[in-house]
Amino acid sequence: MGRLICAVSLLLAATVAPALAHTGAGSVSGFSAGLHHPLGGLDHLLAMVAVGILAAQLGGRALWAVPAAFVGMMLVGGLAAMAGIGLPLVELGIVGSVVILGAVIALGRRLPLAGAVALAGVLAVFHGHAHGLEMPAAASGLAYAAGFALATAGLHAAGIGLGLATRRLGEGVGRAVMRIGGAGVAAAGVALLGM
Repeated sequence: MGRLICAVSLLLAATVAPALAHTGAGSVSGFSAGLHHPLGGLDHLLAMVAVGILAAQLGGRALWAVPAAFVGMMLVGGLAAMAGIGLPLVELGIVGSVVILGAVIALGRRLPLAGAVALAGVLAVFHGHAHGLEMPAAASGLAYAAGFALATAGLHAAGIGLGLATRRLGEGVGRAVMRIGGAGVAAAGVALLGM
């Protein structure tokens, strides 16, 4: 698992280009644009890594179910945007997801699996909608969606890796580190709300 997380992280790091993930910042299309988009904004990065941390915090089936729910519903949101279906308060939903996910991690309460899956799915629609809205005009929707889904899965894997790594610190210390990290994510989300 550790090697897989390292490999995905290296792949993502190798493909990051400065400020090309958002519209108007360069000539990127298709798969590459989709791959770069989730990596281009702190709000997306924090939320997607936090989903992985939450999954690790819950353990068991949540390790795959929570990230899968996020990626699946993110694709739904992205396809809705590509089809011209509007969604109100997208930016607020994205930044709000950072605050909510960080707070859930910081509180350290065990959500039931169904609740965690539902939470991840609802929040993912906002991220997906933003990705879909920012698809370059010349890009293939399928290739673009595959790119942002892969990048998101990689960020989830990184979050899972961080969450599982905290367990090696011992139960008490690991739990404290995870909760402090969650509080940091929530605080960053509050700061992003003010921008």
